Amino acid sequence: MVTIPQVAGVMQSVLTTVAREQGRRSGFVQRRGKLDGASWTQTLVFGWLANPLASLEELAQTAAELGVSITAQGLDERFSQRAAECVRGVLQAAIGQCLAAQPVVAPLLSRFTGVYLHDSTQIALPAELAQVWQGNGGKDSGAALKLQVQWEWRTGRLVQLELQAGRTADGAAAAQHTPLPAGALRLADLGYFNLAVLAETAAAEAFFLSRLKAGTCVYQSDGLELAVLGWLKKQAGPAPVEQAVQLGAQHRLPARLIAQRVPPAVAATRRRRLKRAAKVRGKTASPQALAWADWTLLITNVPPERLNPAEALILAACRWQIELLFKLWKSHIHLDESRSAKPWRQLTELYAKLLGILIQHWLWLLGCWQHIDRSLIKAAQIVQKFAERLAACLSNLPDLSQQLEKLQRRLSHVGRLNKRRKQPATFQTLLACQLTPGLA
Repeated sequence: MVTIPQVAGVMQSVLTTVAREQGRRSGFVQRRGKLDGASWTQTLVFGWLANPLASLEELAQTAAELGVSITAQGLDERFSQRAAECVRGVLQAAIGQCLAAQPVVAPLLSRFTGVYLHDSTQIALPAELAQVWQGNGGKDSGAALKLQVQWEWRTGRLVQLELQAGRTADGAAAAQHTPLPAGALRLADLGYFNLAVLAETAAAEAFFLSRLKAGTCVYQSDGLELAVLGWLKKQAGPAPVEQAVQLGAQHRLPARLIAQRVPPAVAATRRRRLKRAAKVRGKTASPQALAWADWTLLITNVPPERLNPAEALILAACRWQIELLFKLWKSHIHLDESRSAKPWRQLTELYAKLLGILIQHWLWLLGCWQHIDRSLIKAAQIVQKFAERLAACLSNLPDLSQQLEKLQRRLSHVGRLNKRRKQPATFQTLLACQLTPGLA
């Protein structure tokens, strides 16, 4: 369980010792001057953590709080490729610090040793940066940075935060083949659907829960091919149904196929998205994919006695939590925005904001993660108010610990999410599931 001394020590080490070293290693610092790697990184991280849309003048004020007298113009002149590499080096060091909170108490989640969510988000960059982060269309048609995230949701630990070129496919992420602990559950979108990876997960005695990808060969337990659409047409009623299957012509991976019919409005929306996505690629949506839009189709290797179909649908919906995390990063931290049109300043700002996001995440783990009904938006607002205080006392470990203690108390009383009657929140559906005897 993460503690105040642990967070204080990691923050101080990463933002002072490591940052100072990266300033020299990157070539950002070549002689003694107003800014070293530590003061540069701290100015940007805490300045934009306090105000994600801070101007150069406001950043200069943050620098002054850190004991560095520099003008807005002086700061602007320091943004360069070396400046970006300095902050990127500090970011990579921070990514290696995997802090975790006490697991949240929820019966359904407690059936697994961990619940690993995996997804990605992409940030568009100026075309001049294609040499660093190549976009989807190649080096001459833009630049983009893709963030691959693996998030253990019970403890809040960001297991992996991988920086990739925007053109890199999700299936090529390193986390695809990172072994999960026995008894853990893997939740990932269709971009990561790979039968070999799912087989690796099962071989490690871990579990997977995923949507079924259209075109996957599905067989019955007796080895005969299952016509999924034909099977679905025989199902009646709104209750979810399931069938024991084998997946893949080569793998024949044992699994459970779980299906539930969706409301007509949901199916219509899905079909519009499928047609629009196909049109962008210059193709036509397949009849099978359009027919499948009437159903939510899941595959899992979790035994029926450990997870019934209704519970599987609840857990599958939890994957959306990582999408909400990305949304928070972009709407509150403004990760994909900059006041500047200068390429290297934009990239430096992106790295600094990512570093601020990691620090904010550590503080959430310290103060409010144990509350399953926590509001991360309200927690982010509280961290924002404490940013300058933390910056001012970063060099003094006792003072930093004292501020972290105050922040922890504030976060522990952060506003909770309201309960909803018509559309229950995720925490409500999770708490409604009873603990299965012997599976805690």
